[in-house]
Amino acid sequence: MSWLSPVELIGYLASALVVASLAMTSVVRLRTISLVGSVTFVVYGVLIGSIPIVITNAAIAVLNVYFLRRELGGGRALGASPIAADAPFLGDFLSSHLEDIHQSQPDFQRAEAGDWCLVLTRDGLPAGALVGRREGSTLEVTLDYVMHAYRDSRLGEWLYGPGAKVFREAGIGTVRAHPTTAVHTAYLRGVGFGDDRAATGVGGALIRTVG
Repeated sequence: MSWLSPVELIGYLASALVVASLAMTSVVRLRTISLVGSVTFVVYGVLIGSIPIVITNAAIAVLNVYFLRRELGGGRALGASPIAADAPFLGDFLSSHLEDIHQSQPDFQRAEAGDWCLVLTRDGLPAGALVGRREGSTLEVTLDYVMHAYRDSRLGEWLYGPGAKVFREAGIGTVRAHPTTAVHTAYLRGVGFGDDRAATGVGGALIRTVG
């Protein structure tokens, strides 16, 4: 029986990484795995003495690093635009992503009349939505959703940080959420939400000041 040589194993590993990267729906994960795969291919190319493989994959690695730095280093144009709860675009966006929404926020169905809503954008394209009910200067969030492809893009960190002026301009100083899943709780804590200790009788509420 003929066993694969270490060099051949490196080549197969590089190929597997490149294929795996194409299966990623997250832009950051795609770029990260592709980067590891291209670097592995560079090593493989050096070991077999193939200059074309080395040059091609070195170029791919550089491109992956460039786009990862743009993705994670603030090079993307992030935005949040108020939108009417009954706007057809918002309804279509939410209904088309409802199955994914229910993975983390299973109780959400639709934006209701009177809800305060935002469409979250990345480079001018829709990337998520925020829906909530106003109670004075507090927004009771019923949906805080970012499309799977952009969840590593720090859109949530931007919204509750540099992008928080969209709340202040609307007279909102506090955002409160009631997560029902572990993944949603972890996300909210990751973007700065803490326990709402003042909310007597409200179980599991998380709160963040944005004013």
